[in-house]
Amino acid sequence: MPFIKLTKIERKRFLVLITCLLIAIAAWLFMALNNKYVYTAKTVLKYTSIPQKKAFHPLQSDTVDLQVEGTGWQLLFARLRVNPQSISISLEKLNNSNFILFSEQLYNVNRQLETSQKIISVKPDTLYFDFSEKTVKRVPVKLNAKFSFVKQYGISSPIELTPDYVTISGPEQELARIKEWKTDSLNLDDVQYTTKKVVGMTQSKLKNVSIFPASVEVKVPVDEFTEKILEVPLKIINNNAYYSIKLYPKKVKVTFMVALSKYSQVNEDFIEAIVDMDEWKNLNHSRLRVKIIRFPDYCRLIQVAPGKVDFIIEK
Repeated sequence: MPFIKLTKIERKRFLVLITCLLIAIAAWLFMALNNKYVYTAKTVLKYTSIPQKKAFHPLQSDTVDLQVEGTGWQLLFARLRVNPQSISISLEKLNNSNFILFSEQLYNVNRQLETSQKIISVKPDTLYFDFSEKTVKRVPVKLNAKFSFVKQYGISSPIELTPDYVTISGPEQELARIKEWKTDSLNLDDVQYTTKKVVGMTQSKLKNVSIFPASVEVKVPVDEFTEKILEVPLKIINNNAYYSIKLYPKKVKVTFMVALSKYSQVNEDFIEAIVDMDEWKNLNHSRLRVKIIRFPDYCRLIQVAPGKVDFIIEK
């Protein structure tokens, strides 16, 4: 099929026509995007002015649909979202009722948005809540931490949390399921000295449960460690027939790492080693395994020698 050949003047006129057409389309698009449109956007609710003497439970999702009036530019680029991504709703009226009307708070809600956006209505317009008496409970703090130490260094005594309990308040049925409260993550690398840090508590995922205080102080005692060997006497358990039992050897050597500051304090009284006669009676073992059932948390066990011992039963 032969191509249409245009003269130089015709090509120039064609380019002018295309340019004018593109300018017209751009002008129309610009004017159209500057117009106001109504679109639906989802947002998350944040509650303020929470009743102090009531524990509440929302009976609907914390996400609502907003009928928003905005420009075409927002409709094109904002991806049907409001800015900011959440809105605050006052629960002050819950002191006298069990529902909140959005229509009564539209003015305050619109003040939170960009000036070019305007909320016309909210679905659902009414938020309902279930209430119970607010109760208080103390739960232990659980540290969420990860440490790495310089070689030969480590935790020399139990980590101290101040306070080690936090107070939570909310509905009794919610608090009954909470046994502890975790801190935010605490990560320390190449630790060589005793360290103190203030760590925040994790935020409550339940809107009707609050926590106090919001942070705790963490003290991580750190010291240089060295090797120590102790001879620990063996104890016999589950000798229900009261046999006369002789162990060979009667003691085992326990090798472990201990902080220099506690080197002289840690002795055989801190460690308990046992053998279990059930291994002979029920499992027919000819030698008994040595088990360490008590050992300082701030020491690191390296070796127990021997790991098994011989025995003679005298009837």
